[in-house]
Formats: sequence, C-alpha cells, structure tokens
Amino acid sequence: MTQRQLAGRAVNPVGLGCMNLSHAYGHPPSPEDGVKLLHKAIELGVDHFDTAALYGFGKNEELVGPALKPYRDNILLASKCGMQGVDGKRVIDGRPDALRATLEDSLRRLQTDRIDLYYLHRYDKLNDVPIEDSVGELARMVESGKVGAIGLSEVSAATLLKAHKVHPIAAVQSEYSLWSRNAEIGVIEACADIGAAFVAFSPVARGFLASSDLDPENFAEKDIRRGMPRFQSPHFEENAKLLPAFRQIAKEADCTPAQLAIAWVLQKGPHMHAIPGTTSLAHLEENMGADGVSLSADAIAKVEDLINRNTVSGPRYPAGTQAEIDTEEFSDAA
Repeated sequence: MTQRQLAGRAVNPVGLGCMNLSHAYGHPPSPEDGVKLLHKAIELGVDHFDTAALYGFGKNEELVGPALKPYRDNILLASKCGMQGVDGKRVIDGRPDALRATLEDSLRRLQTDRIDLYYLHRYDKLNDVPIEDSVGELARMVESGKVGAIGLSEVSAATLLKAHKVHPIAAVQSEYSLWSRNAEIGVIEACADIGAAFVAFSPVARGFLASSDLDPENFAEKDIRRGMPRFQSPHFEENAKLLPAFRQIAKEADCTPAQLAIAWVLQKGPHMHAIPGTTSLAHLEENMGADGVSLSADAIAKVEDLINRNTVSGPRYPAGTQAEIDTEEFSDAA
C-alpha cells in the first residue's frame, strides 16, 4: 500500500472504522468475531483504527483496545470525545471537565496511556460551548502526553480555522462519499491549506454503494439507517435507480462498486483518507483493495455526473440530527 501522512505519521490511506463492531447497525458480531476481524485487518496491513467513546457506549473501545494491544506500537489509534452515552442516551458535551473525564475512561478501556489522534466528536454548539474551550482542553491533553494530536469531526471550514488558531488541528473526520458531499463546501480545501488530513467515514454510503442490493425493510430494528431519509420511501427507490449505472462504471474500471466508491474519495487529494467499516472479513479485504485502484479521468467524470448532490434524493439526516452538526449545507441556488 501507499502511505499518507496522518497525525504526524505515515499510514495506509484505507483505515478501519470500528463502529460497526459494536454500534449503529442493529446486530453487531460477537466479541470473538470482532476480535477476529480486527486481527485480520492487521494481517491485511491496516495501521489506522478509529473508535469513539460513543460507540456501544464504551463497548467498542473495550473491544478494540485489548484486541490491538499486542500491535499498539505499530498502529495509529484514534478515538473521540464530546459525545457519549449517559444513562442510556446519546449526549453531546464539549465542556472541558466532561472531555477530561471521557479521556480517562477511554484510556482505561483502550488499555493504553496515549491516544494517537483524539477527535472532538461534535462541536457543542447546542450548549454554547465555544470551540476554543473544547480545543483548549484537548491541547492540554497533548501537553500532558495523553494525546498525540487533535482532530475535529463534522465541522465547517470556519470552525476548523477558528480551532486551528488555538492548537494545530491534525485531521478532520466527516462523512464523505459520492452521495454526501457537504465537506466540499470549503472543509477539504481548508484541511489542505493548514496541512491537516481529511478522514472520510461512510465512504461507501453506509453500504448503499456496495455490491449487495439493500432492502431497508430488512434492516435490524435498531439500525440507524431506518431513521435516515435516504433509506426511506420515496427517496430510497429513487436512489436505487442510480445503482445499475454505478456498478457498470465499476465494472469498466475493473474494480468492485465499494472499491470504486473508496478510490474516488482517495483521489480527491493526497491528504485524503477513508475509514470504511464492516463486520465481514470478505468486505474488509475488498475495501483494503481500493488503494490499488487508479481511476481514469473519464471514470471520475462519469461517476460524478451520475451521483452528486443534485441526483441523490433526500437529506442524509433527519432535521433533529442535522441540527447537531456544524457542517455547512449546500444552498438551493448554488
């Protein structure tokens, strides 16, 4: 694999988002199978693993930490604070004292004394916590040696630049794929300008751009996609019409649909990384193969003409969830 810079070290551009192993899609694998997948990822050359205090309300860190402990010196371990489970509910809290408490809990669960890249999971704008206060506390964590570098998740370019004045920001992690393009409103460019990496989560559009035909009716009861407009009628039926042509472009590019989706993200710039998540060993190996896919200018033009903000039906989140996110939205007049 090629190597790209992230938080002061060279890593493979395709990392592993570990959320699926404990959170969000209804039926996570057993801990034993989760460990098996993490170890397979190591075998395949994954050296960037991403988790969060929120995922499984701590269970994901409890899974990831011990499983990766034997390989700790050879991997970049990322986690997040500022959004976690409290009394069974998801809570955003960017206050410095809350971030300090979360860090100590995460270090214990991860069985490490240092988190290489620590993200503020959400800018706590709903509770009017200034970004400078949250990032200032993260900076003190770096000074203490408990955190290697600071990242932000789902922020606008303006917030990123404001935070960067407090302490250098090493990475921004946001949803980014052919069908979720909001990061193109300045954030990807701002990352390049300040020397930060951009880490794309859900690069395969939460499974929509993979080879298998999804059926939202078969989603698990607690699958978060059930609440996402793009997976609901009539939007899902409209979006599904894009898939035959998308899969044909992948075939012409001699790769799988998932590899096409990930390779498209990586070719957006040398500072781009992708962290697809999966519970499948076969899909893990498939995703890792995306780094070897080189898309022609013609293939990129075709796929961008097919899937873009004007051809995808429905917002990515319901209004309540979208209100929690700092990212800018495209104007209808744009």
